[in-house]
Amino acid sequence: MAFVDDLALVEVLIGLVAVLLAYTGVLAFWAIRTNRPQWLRTTLKSSAIPIGGVGAVTMALALWTEMTWPFPIAYMGGYNIFFGDVMLLFGLVAVCFALAAYLGHHLHLVGLLALVVGIVTAFYGWTGYTANPAFTKDPYTTFLMYGAFGLAAVSAFPATIVTDYFLSASSAGRSIWTSLTGSGLRTPMGSRAAQPMSKLDTEGTDEDGSRSERGYRVHWALQLVMLAFPLLMALAAYAAFAYFATTLPGHLGAGAAKAP
Repeated sequence: MAFVDDLALVEVLIGLVAVLLAYTGVLAFWAIRTNRPQWLRTTLKSSAIPIGGVGAVTMALALWTEMTWPFPIAYMGGYNIFFGDVMLLFGLVAVCFALAAYLGHHLHLVGLLALVVGIVTAFYGWTGYTANPAFTKDPYTTFLMYGAFGLAAVSAFPATIVTDYFLSASSAGRSIWTSLTGSGLRTPMGSRAAQPMSKLDTEGTDEDGSRSERGYRVHWALQLVMLAFPLLMALAAYAAFAYFATTLPGHLGAGAAKAP
């Protein structure tokens, strides 16, 4: 069987998943920030199709790499471990997220899986960076890519906890926000904070007796948790495509040099 090096394609696939997850994370943050639980559920369910599809292809290629890598010699035999293992784990997390999001199940268990995979990914990157001889011609760039994906995966755990809590609280008629009840001020960025209140008590009475909708402010720590995930995932996507930009020309150039 002829050897097929699919590393460039793998980098595109993990980059695509990272872009999709980053975009979904931004939409999830805004849905929570603006108190739209149903929109959040719809967003998560819609994201399941592309993320699950790309994740499944990634898993299939990872399994192929693990079982058919054709170099048993010492200096090449570890490539199926270094690249295939992490690729398989990343695809597994993507598929598990897609299933949980589509079926409407809790996401924090997938977040816990991502946390462990993120730590393992970072360790793979560190091991590859400190290996002698190095696994790649660009060990530093490889380490940065593995580190970016590791950090993004770790940040998924707290983000999924906040998401699950928001959806559970909304279903129970509660809110995770702080009510803003400043005199005459009913905007989400008001200045006076009161105690958390029920979703059912979102309207108040002004001094003139008229009804008006109260504004809300999400605690800064929750916003930070929700924003950290898409920002780190966007960084991981950039790292994957930057790595792809260096991989593809070398692979095509090597193939062209051997062409008849």
